[in-house]
Amino acid sequence: MLPKFQPGFRLSAIDVIVLVVGSAAAILLWQQTWWIEFIIAFVIAHFFLFCNVFRISRPLELIWAAAFVVTAGATVATGFPGWAAAIVGTLLATTVVLILGMRSPDYHGVLWQRINPNLPQWWNEKTLATKVES
Repeated sequence: MLPKFQPGFRLSAIDVIVLVVGSAAAILLWQQTWWIEFIIAFVIAHFFLFCNVFRISRPLELIWAAAFVVTAGATVATGFPGWAAAIVGTLLATTVVLILGMRSPDYHGVLWQRINPNLPQWWNEKTLATKVES
């Protein structure tokens, strides 16, 4: 069965559960060590941004995750490059990922009608090709 064409913002029950559980974990762990809370909150916010608002492709999400894990992990383990550099670097990676995602022919997040008006045509061609292969 082919997926239904549903571009734009989305929010499923699983997304809400992830947001609620992640936020609760961040609040509870904030009392232990501030950076644990920060890491959870930062990742949860990006999950929402990438999966629900801009609907970025998996490879771009993984590039962002790698940048975050490397900079935050190094900061936790060694203190270098430090939280300020890790945050700025990761926010730069966020910006690049969003720009690349929004310039893609399959962009289907918020404002897709303005950013990617050819999406319905791309979707129909992809769907037709998938039907032919089946």
